[in-house]
Amino acid sequence: MWWNFVGRSHEEIAQARADWMTSARFGEVEGYDGGRLSAPQLPPVALKPRGRVR
Repeated sequence: MWWNFVGRSHEEIAQARADWMTSARFGEVEGYDGGRLSAPQLPPVALKPRGRVR
């Protein structure tokens, strides 16, 4: 998870960020008068999964 995006890989997170920024996949929030918040830039390194601990 990174900035409210959930994905299994760095590529999925990067795609979710791109979709957010272009309004391609995520809908509009009803009743919110402000503009869409910009997602922060991805870090300059690949995001790594934490792994699953049970």
